[in-house]
Amino acid sequence: MKSRRYIKKFITPFLLVLIALIIRYLVEMQYLFLENMLSLLTKLSSVLFIAGIAWAINVFVNIAKINLLSKYDIGESDNLRARKLYTQYNILEKIIFFIVILIAVGTILMLFDGVRNIGVSLFASAGIAGLIIGLAAQKALGTILAGLQIAITQPIRLDDVVIVENEWGWIEEINLTYVVVRIWDKRRLIVPSTYFMEKTFQNWTRTTAEILGTVFIYTDYTIPFDSIRKELTRLLEGNSNWDGKVNVLQVTNAKEDVIELRALISAESSPKAWDLRVYVREKLIDYIQREHPQCLPRTRIVIEEKKSQTDSEPKS
Repeated sequence: MKSRRYIKKFITPFLLVLIALIIRYLVEMQYLFLENMLSLLTKLSSVLFIAGIAWAINVFVNIAKINLLSKYDIGESDNLRARKLYTQYNILEKIIFFIVILIAVGTILMLFDGVRNIGVSLFASAGIAGLIIGLAAQKALGTILAGLQIAITQPIRLDDVVIVENEWGWIEEINLTYVVVRIWDKRRLIVPSTYFMEKTFQNWTRTTAEILGTVFIYTDYTIPFDSIRKELTRLLEGNSNWDGKVNVLQVTNAKEDVIELRALISAESSPKAWDLRVYVREKLIDYIQREHPQCLPRTRIVIEEKKSQTDSEPKS
């Protein structure tokens, strides 16, 4: 099935090359066409041949990438290596596509005398033309180079969990000039590639998909800590999102009216950590309401009655 699908991808470039060769063969029989037609057909066959070869190269690169990545499953919980390879190969594929198309278009344009003359004149004034083109394409070239740098250094990978512009989401696409971040509420944030080279951002899954989550609860000073710790353990052991590694409850702050409890928990991935955090927060609040309602945050006011001055004086 795979081989048949791959062969179908080569049909179009093969037909382009075949048509180009047929036209070139007919051109060799000069007596069949007028002189003007011969020139036009010669250029047409060259255009079709170049386009077919460029198309075939891109199809070959795409098939090679698919075969290489088929050995890795990005859907696994421990998918760090898979995400690394997916990111590298996808960006390198886009770079090769860009270079092949650029060379093909340039070669096709050079077939026409008018374009060739413009190129010669540009080379003659290379200093001024180069300066103008360089200034005009500075941002575009910088963005492309940033995409290449992301492929090599990999500050981000596909499916990484990041915080960009105060938005929490996953890296959905990494293109040559821009990156698509899928926000938690299904929106898409389009970010230039240069952003990840020039600005600070958070990557929660840079080295591993595992992540720690925190849950803060504010209670009265009379809360029994051991009881809350036992309830937290019970909640985690009964939830499949917990990876069984981190289960800590600490008092992290004490204010005038409340104390701050921090539950530190762990999960295999950020989506599971998020679900686990909201679950633990809800259940701990419910537990305190049921078992220790007197320990909910409260404000205390002490009113002392002052004795009047006449009452304080001894009677004669």
